[in-house]
Amino acid sequence: MKFHKAFIFFSFFAFVSCKNKIKDTTEKNREQKNNTVQSINNTSKPKYDLETIVLTDENVVDFLTWYGLQNPENKVLISTEYGNIEVELSDKTPLHRANFIYLVKKKYFNTTYFHRVVKNFIIQGGSSDESITKKDRKSIGKYLIPSEFNKTLKHHYGALAAARLWEDNPHKLSNPFEFYLVQNKNGAHHLDNEHTVFGKITKGFEVMNIIASQETDKKEFPLLNIKIKISIVN
Repeated sequence: MKFHKAFIFFSFFAFVSCKNKIKDTTEKNREQKNNTVQSINNTSKPKYDLETIVLTDENVVDFLTWYGLQNPENKVLISTEYGNIEVELSDKTPLHRANFIYLVKKKYFNTTYFHRVVKNFIIQGGSSDESITKKDRKSIGKYLIPSEFNKTLKHHYGALAAARLWEDNPHKLSNPFEFYLVQNKNGAHHLDNEHTVFGKITKGFEVMNIIASQETDKKEFPLLNIKIKISIVN
């Protein structure tokens, strides 16, 4: 009889303990569910307002990191009167890729030219003497992009790289608006680890060569404007 009572006593506390565990588990699951919902709600809200954001040296890395995750595209089409050039952007340079895609979607490049042409070297684009280009730059922001050198990305024929200032620029920060394509078939390897290479031509080498053959003045400006339009390749 004592044994029977002891067994009931033990069973009662086992039941209470089990009930408490179920309660704790239920509350834990409810808390995890609430946290998940809250997390989803947080990620669904844009971190930046693309209509009002103005980029600066202080916010550019955080913005481009965020923007790159939201916009994974890596192929663009450069259209000119001489034909099209298809370019693939590298995932190994996430800041430069995100920046280029951002500018393409902002339609910034559509007011610019290939404004510098050096045969057997490079063709450079992303600027113009149009007032609207200056206005667009001001609205987008004043900033530079940290270099993203990668030993697998070199200045081979057809490479896409970022222009930059050489004076007072010890960290080799990139100009966000101007880019160039390497037209020399032997490459331009003296620029490796000086300018960030962030893509390459996949189609349209012949178009680049035609542009590189255009007549220029002594300052390497084409005598006739070479307008460009850049769009995302789906």
